Amino acid sequence: MDTMRDRFAATVSGLLDTDPRLAVVLADIGVAGFAEARRAHPDRVINVGIREQLLVGTGGGLALAGMRPVVHTFASFLVERAFEQIKLDFGHQGTGGVLVSAAGSYDWPAGGYTHMAPGDVALLDTLDGWTQHVPGHPDEAEALLRHAVGAGDAKVYVRLSAQVNTVPRPVAGDGGFLVERQGRGGVVVAVGPMLDNVLAAVEGLDVTVLYAATVRPFDGAALRAAVAGGDRADVVLVEPYLAGTSTAAANDALNAVPHRVLGLGVRRGELRRYGSIEEHLAGQGLDPRSLRERITGFLPGAH
Repeated sequence: MDTMRDRFAATVSGLLDTDPRLAVVLADIGVAGFAEARRAHPDRVINVGIREQLLVGTGGGLALAGMRPVVHTFASFLVERAFEQIKLDFGHQGTGGVLVSAAGSYDWPAGGYTHMAPGDVALLDTLDGWTQHVPGHPDEAEALLRHAVGAGDAKVYVRLSAQVNTVPRPVAGDGGFLVERQGRGGVVVAVGPMLDNVLAAVEGLDVTVLYAATVRPFDGAALRAAVAGGDRADVVLVEPYLAGTSTAAANDALNAVPHRVLGLGVRRGELRRYGSIEEHLAGQGLDPRSLRERITGFLPGAH
C-alpha cells in the first residue's frame, strides 16, 4: 500500500495538470514527490526552503491573487510555527487554501518532539471556519484532497498520517460520521487512523462505533442519533492527537441529553523515549489492549 503522503503527491500533481488555478507551496519537505510536477509547472510548484512563515505567507498571497494554494510541510512547522501567518494571511485576509500536514503526533518518532504536533487540530480549532479532515487510509486522503482542492475558497486542513487502517471507508468532503457497528452499551467515536485499534479494542462489546474522517465541522447530528432512545448517553472519543480536542464539541452536541464524555488521545506530558509508532501508541494508551481497559472502565454497559 502506498502511504498517504505518496497519494497526496500523486493526486495533487495530477490536479495541477487540469486546474490552472492550483498552486503548491513547499518548504523543502515533500519536494521530491513533486519533482515531475515542478518541471511541468515551474511557476505553480514553489519551494521556499526552510522558511515556514514564508511558506504560509506565500500561500496566502497566492490566494489573494485568485489562486487555490496547497501548502505542505510537517504539522509542527505548518500549524504551530506558522500559526500567526495562518491566522492573519488566511483568516484576517478572508482568503482560503488547503493546508496539508504530515508527521502530526508521532509519525516520525526518531525526529523527537520538535517534529511532533499533537495539538495541531486543537490549535486550528481556535480559528473560525476551518474544515479539518483526518483520513484513516490513503484512499480517503485522496478523496478528501480532491474535494478540498475543488472547494472554492474554503479553508481546509488535511492531516495525513503514517498510521493507517486496513480498509478504507467511504468519505465525503462535507463530513459526516459513519456508523461502523451498533450496540446498546455506549458510543465510541474513532477518528481517522484510530479506527482499527478501536474495533480491535471493542470486539465482543455491546457498543456503537462511529467513524470520523472529518472532525470539523463536528457531526453532532450523527452523535445525537447514535445515543437516541436512551435516558442518558455515555460517549468515548478516540482521537490520534491531543486528548479532549473534541470533548467540547461532543458536549455541545449532547447539551439536551444527560451525558458523560471521555476524551482519549495523546496526553499532554511528553514521551521522552522515542521508539516506533506502535510503542508510542502503547505509551499513550491508544493500543487495542489499553483502549479496551479504558473503554470498559468508562462504559459499564458495554460488557
